[in-house]
Amino acid sequence: MSVGDDLVQDVLSRAPGHPLRVAIDGVTASGKTTCARWLVDAVAAQGRPSVHVTMDGFHHRRAHRYRQGRASALGYYRDAYDFDAFAAHVLIPLGPNGSGAIRRRVIDLATDEPVDDPLEPVPADAIVVVDGTFLHRPPLPEYWDYTVFVDTPMDVARARGIARDAEALGGTEAAGRAFDQRYHAACQIYLDEVDPRARATRVLPIDWR
Repeated sequence: MSVGDDLVQDVLSRAPGHPLRVAIDGVTASGKTTCARWLVDAVAAQGRPSVHVTMDGFHHRRAHRYRQGRASALGYYRDAYDFDAFAAHVLIPLGPNGSGAIRRRVIDLATDEPVDDPLEPVPADAIVVVDGTFLHRPPLPEYWDYTVFVDTPMDVARARGIARDAEALGGTEAAGRAFDQRYHAACQIYLDEVDPRARATRVLPIDWR
């Protein structure tokens, strides 16, 4: 059995009496979204309801995200994501005595405009998989039922990120600077401050499939 298959069986074995809230954490460009989509599909293939939520829908607006400067690592770590809104619209409703209905986003990242999507009911036996960065930052751990840290080396994630984001960030050199100065510098703060590898239910190596 592969590491990934073992993860699927472990997740499927959990039945907390409300939707299972699963975090897929890791540094920027570590492969979190790929892992989350794979897990959602694998769970669905076993006949269990599954839902994918991404933290892209829970960014702060640009003025807030960049208030410490567009290159600020601390600004990315502290100001990029609206964790309070995420907890209010996803984690708390899915928990014990929650409403069971969520909103998958509060912002349209492309337009930088708030959105007010209709509530989406989630089956009580569903597995809800969330991918994002900094998902072990307090107070989020008190809400998760299961957490995964995708343990991709920083140099591998940097290369992946540059290839993915070069066009959006103004070219290869500019993308490299953005990862070095902002994104991965922020992730290093997170690794040093929170130690998500030690907090995670499961750590996935880069070759988990």
